[in-house]
Amino acid sequence: MKINIFLLIALFALGCREPKPKSEKDFLIADVTLVDPSDGSLHDHSFVEIDAGLIIGITTSKPEDSSYKTVIDGRGMFLMPGLAEMHAHIPSPPASRESVEETLLLYLANGITTIRGMLGHPSHLELREQVESGEVLGPRIFTSSPSLNGNSVQTPEEAREKVTQYQKDGYDFLKIHPGIKREVFDVLVATARETGIPFAGHVPVDVGIRHALMSGYASIDHVDGFLEGLVPEDMNADPTANGFFGYNFTTLADPALIPSLVNLSREHKVWIVPTQSLFERWFAPVSAEALLAEPEMKYMPVTTLTNWKIRKEQSTAPATGFTKEGWEKFHSIRQQLIKALSDGGYGILLGSDAPQLFNVPGFSIHHEIRGMEAAGMSKQEILKSGTLNPALFFDEEDKFGRIADGLEADLILLRENPLQDLEALKKIEGVMVRGKWLDRKTLDKKLNVIATRAKER
Repeated sequence: MKINIFLLIALFALGCREPKPKSEKDFLIADVTLVDPSDGSLHDHSFVEIDAGLIIGITTSKPEDSSYKTVIDGRGMFLMPGLAEMHAHIPSPPASRESVEETLLLYLANGITTIRGMLGHPSHLELREQVESGEVLGPRIFTSSPSLNGNSVQTPEEAREKVTQYQKDGYDFLKIHPGIKREVFDVLVATARETGIPFAGHVPVDVGIRHALMSGYASIDHVDGFLEGLVPEDMNADPTANGFFGYNFTTLADPALIPSLVNLSREHKVWIVPTQSLFERWFAPVSAEALLAEPEMKYMPVTTLTNWKIRKEQSTAPATGFTKEGWEKFHSIRQQLIKALSDGGYGILLGSDAPQLFNVPGFSIHHEIRGMEAAGMSKQEILKSGTLNPALFFDEEDKFGRIADGLEADLILLRENPLQDLEALKKIEGVMVRGKWLDRKTLDKKLNVIATRAKER
């Protein structure tokens, strides 16, 4: 009998103990549909736990053993990885810090949580670290070196010196611009390989697309050099007469040569960043007035918009040889190249080149996406080009590009399904960047401040 009494007392004592407190985590995104661009699948009724900037759990029912500082109701909405803008530009001195931070916010407001800065400056190295530490709000930054071009590297010795220095400085990759002579380029490439720094960007005329592909670019941007590569050798065309990204060679181009260039890009593992929006807005038969009337232009300073109008009208004036008929043929060839490179090349990366003529940071990515879709890319491939592909490109798929346990919480909450209609990417309920949540109200407030300041510049 004593044993039973002791047992009852013990059980009573256990029952009187206070329950173990639930662990408090930062966020729960509840009952949301996950979008997986890697395979185009949807996962309904998902619960995503986030703490200390990381995704720490994904379940199909609300976890019972945790409490949360913030619960985000995801019912009827879609959660996908944050996008990457793989041809971005970041203001550099003498631009103000205010201008830099506004540019970063414009990217974030459009769901862009990673940017690849394509014209580096020493100030961007510090900015990269400030964003990483949370001191500055912005997308994750990868930054190029300052420009390597026909003026900055005129000799093999200069190429060797600058590549070595930029690698020591800590830039993520080298930016190649036009004008570099082939012998200088080859030394640049050899030094880049020795020091272990990638290179990307334009294809100098003296180098040519085939030699460029075989040299192992990390990425070729703007589909640069490809149209020139479609001109048969027996045409004996003067390579320096190519015009704006090969426009002058449009009538000489033979699309039958596309597969050979696609094969080279795949064989040498060269990614392609189309920046198609440039060729459908800046270098295109659409008026500056029509572009200036677009809603996103309110976020750019008046002086910038005036400059864009002047430059567009100069570059597409009749005296330049630009015609609507010529552009349509040029545009068609570019679309064929993009589709072929998507289907059979090494891979496509989402990038619009912003800020550039009538490409407002963040907003221009939507124009780019429409251009990629018009070229024949599938919705899933386009989403993949801005999520998983950039992570693979940087060899950081264990950090971002997917929604998975242990990855950084870079997320977009959408009101509609982007796999059904890519216009859904404009219908953002909120953006999370490495665990910092920016809801629609916060984004709109910040955007309104930028629009107000733009009127005064």
